[in-house]
Amino acid sequence: MAKVSPGEFVNQVQTEAKKIVWPTGRETIMTGVMVVIMTSLLGLFFFGIDTFFGAVVQWLLSIAAGQA
Repeated sequence: MAKVSPGEFVNQVQTEAKKIVWPTGRETIMTGVMVVIMTSLLGLFFFGIDTFFGAVVQWLLSIAAGQA
C-alpha cells in the first residue's frame, strides 16, 4: 500500500466527497414512508404467523394433555 502525505489524503477525501449525490428531500420522505409501510406490513404478517403457530401448539398440547 502506497504511503500518502496528510495533505494529499485530505485532497483525495475532498475530491471523493464532491462525487456524493445526496437524495432530495422528497426522495428521503418517500423512502421513509415506504420503510414505515413495509415494517408495518411485516409486523402484521409475523404477528399473524406467530398467532397461528401459537394456536397450533396450544391445540397440540391440549391433545397431549388429554391423552396422558
